[in-house]
Amino acid sequence: MFKRVNFTHLSLLIFFFTLTALNPSIAQDDDGIPTDPAVISAGEKLFNGNCKTCHQVHKKVIGPALKDVWTRVPQPAVPWITAFVKNSSAVIASGDEYAVNLYEEYNKTQMTSFAFKDDQILSIIAYVKAESANVPEEKVVDNGGNQGGGDQTANASVDSGYLTAILVILIVVLVLILIVLGIIVNVLTKYLKDKKDLEEDDAEVVNQTFDLGKLAKSNGVIGLVIFLFVAIMMKAGIDGLFTVGVQQNYQPSQPIAFSHKIHAGQYEIDCNYCHTGVRKAKSANIPSANICMNCHTAIKTDSEQIQKIYAAIDYNPETQEYGPNTKPIEWVRIHNLPDLAYFNHSQHVKVGGLECETCHGEIKEMDVVYQYAPLTMGWCINCHRETEVNSKGNAYYDNLVEIHEAKSKDPMTVEDIGGLECSKCHY
Repeated sequence: MFKRVNFTHLSLLIFFFTLTALNPSIAQDDDGIPTDPAVISAGEKLFNGNCKTCHQVHKKVIGPALKDVWTRVPQPAVPWITAFVKNSSAVIASGDEYAVNLYEEYNKTQMTSFAFKDDQILSIIAYVKAESANVPEEKVVDNGGNQGGGDQTANASVDSGYLTAILVILIVVLVLILIVLGIIVNVLTKYLKDKKDLEEDDAEVVNQTFDLGKLAKSNGVIGLVIFLFVAIMMKAGIDGLFTVGVQQNYQPSQPIAFSHKIHAGQYEIDCNYCHTGVRKAKSANIPSANICMNCHTAIKTDSEQIQKIYAAIDYNPETQEYGPNTKPIEWVRIHNLPDLAYFNHSQHVKVGGLECETCHGEIKEMDVVYQYAPLTMGWCINCHRETEVNSKGNAYYDNLVEIHEAKSKDPMTVEDIGGLECSKCHY
């Protein structure tokens, strides 16, 4: 009766509908939903790791807003939600009115089954209920244009435009000083020429004329010009050599106008939802089209850019069927390290705990992604020198921390554990 959808995470679309398995040892409210802080905390972790990509509590993202969801589904809510999360297609196929209406509302998109345990589903509902009571505060823009009213002094920086303006003002002031000095020299010269009792040597100095052409042809001026020309050309050449292979601010046009500002910023989709290899592999990988389809079988099917995805995978949104004439999406690579350099995303993100913004900048504000960092050897080395090692709860570092603290009072950085060894990145 219903078509099966093979897109894993769209199961999140209905995930908010499940929560069951009451544990009598845990504090519960009248709805049978736990109120224990530990259960709510566990539910928050599950929610952020599995649901946040498609759902928020107070606003609709890809799936419905989850606020007070347990009051909207058929009662009793917890058993119904549990059954739906574990096997939404079975609930829909049973003819359940609410499930069928939801299925139709979201363009006949089904959630895949989640292998959650009953107590895990219940903890997620507990978190959703706790968050439902927390109405988010709206950010207020003050007269200075700052949001939230916080102190912005610490984040203030001098705009390059101001520096340019200061430099121009200084040059203008210098020119004015030279003009004033010239006027003063002319006045004094005229005054001295009018005096008739000047000695012969003084009169020769006063009456001498300035020959610009003779000065320009002098050996000193010619030598100075040649020196400056050679120095400038050498400086330009050296600067050019240092920029070989550096593509900072490189911002190519892509075949599909994908906006990180909308997806990662406005809808708060986790970077790792699309770039699935970032925590477990060397490369973060470019998302395949089926990841896009987890959401775009249900939303914005009339968008020109979404139509490009449909064309690439030969998908008919009307019949929800796939054809055989697929073709790859020819994304343009932005970040590219030389072959002699080894970089592992999982080592930095999973083990090191670095955020994507550390290397990629404010990706949540980019409509078109560009290379934020220079990605040079010096830039990486400086990061290793400055980044502290998070050794808490990791017994691997216990001996290293003990040795480091015996020799230094400074925090242990990546440099201290061999982060500057050549073989770390070149082997």
